[in-house]
Amino acid sequence: MDQSSADTTSDSRRTAGNSPPTNVRWTIFALACGTSFLLYLHRYSWNIIGPRLQDEFSFTNTQTAFLFSLFYYTYAAGQIPSGIVIDRFGPHRILTGMIAAWSVAVAGIAHTGNMFLLGFWRLLFGATQAGCYPALTKISQQWFPVAQRTVLQGWVATTFGRAGGAMSPIIIGTLLIGYCGLSWQQAVTLTGGIGIALCVTFFLLFRDSPRQDPRVNEAERHLIAEGSLSQSGSADSVTGLPLRQALRNRSLQFFTVQQFLDAGSDVVFVGLIGTYFLVAHDFDIKQTGWLASLPLFGGALGGIVGGWLNDILIRRTGNRRWARSGVGFVGKVTGCAMLALVVIQSDGVTAAWLLMAAKFFSDWSQPTTWGTCTDLGGRFSATVFSMINTAGTIGGVLMPIIFGVILDWFTTLSVVDGTEVKTTDWNPLFVLLSAMYLASGFCWLLVDCTNRLTDET
Repeated sequence: MDQSSADTTSDSRRTAGNSPPTNVRWTIFALACGTSFLLYLHRYSWNIIGPRLQDEFSFTNTQTAFLFSLFYYTYAAGQIPSGIVIDRFGPHRILTGMIAAWSVAVAGIAHTGNMFLLGFWRLLFGATQAGCYPALTKISQQWFPVAQRTVLQGWVATTFGRAGGAMSPIIIGTLLIGYCGLSWQQAVTLTGGIGIALCVTFFLLFRDSPRQDPRVNEAERHLIAEGSLSQSGSADSVTGLPLRQALRNRSLQFFTVQQFLDAGSDVVFVGLIGTYFLVAHDFDIKQTGWLASLPLFGGALGGIVGGWLNDILIRRTGNRRWARSGVGFVGKVTGCAMLALVVIQSDGVTAAWLLMAAKFFSDWSQPTTWGTCTDLGGRFSATVFSMINTAGTIGGVLMPIIFGVILDWFTTLSVVDGTEVKTTDWNPLFVLLSAMYLASGFCWLLVDCTNRLTDET
């Protein structure tokens, strides 16, 4: 390099160093939060859709649970392939297409009475949502500084995700159906249209990394990269995470079991909590909307607290391994205790507040999950997330059927004033959920997030 070129380079570096960082990362953060909110808004719409379909088609609990679980078949199948593709090609165009497709699918459910088409739309819905959180994990790894990453991941994944789930019954049930007088089909279609609008916005404003975005200056690129582990070395010599090596990792093994228990228990809040308040406590649709949302608001708040706890404990103790495991363990065990109190509670409103507390403590482990994925996987974080989310999705496939069978098993028929009445005991379901939370908590004690997959021999 000649002297003039060296001087020019030196001048440009000084100029970049003296310039304040741009703030493009916050635009990306807002897009990630909006995508997470939309995903849960659409996914938790089943709390309104499910009971309506059950009423229209006279389904049993088991039949409704099976239709609900179809989502998880394709959701599970798409996890690892989508994670690998996103790690290889980036999330921009892939996630844009997924948002558009699942928005069409959720609207399609509202416009057919044919059982085969209902099944098709549920399968498509699952397939197209499969890559969302692997993509958002990749986005957080590329765009968020290490020092802030767990807090911001908590806001994206748990706070805005759970808020979308919490607002779903309120927006669809209480507002659009209850107050605006729309049919459930019109309400669900309207939320699909919101998804198309977000899809266009995401395509126009998002880029895969700060290096690819001309709006980002060198100061912001340096700020984002500060504190990141070097990705040079053996990891760069391969185009994907060696799956056989990863599957031998003991921490990843317990991590996947934990996610199976966590996501498997969570399907109650996705697909059954609306029925619980409508049927078990005989609330109307307006009341059910806000009561069913309380646990999800609890989860959203838990995500804020959990992300903050992760980062502050890591900074103060310097022990990333036990900061993450401790937060996960305490949250799940405390959530277990809250669910046990639901079993002995007969008042529906009090039960809703207890379920809110259970989700608060359970979901403060969600930022821990995202942080552990980025710790274990490094630049293969999307693949690692897709692997543990596959385990969670298998829980989503199996547990709705088990929950439906339990509810039908504990449903009795009686005759009241000449009318046949069904009564379902929900307590056995909550006992099972409590046990799953407890087992999930103990799994966290066996996960060492510092045992990076790409460093193993």
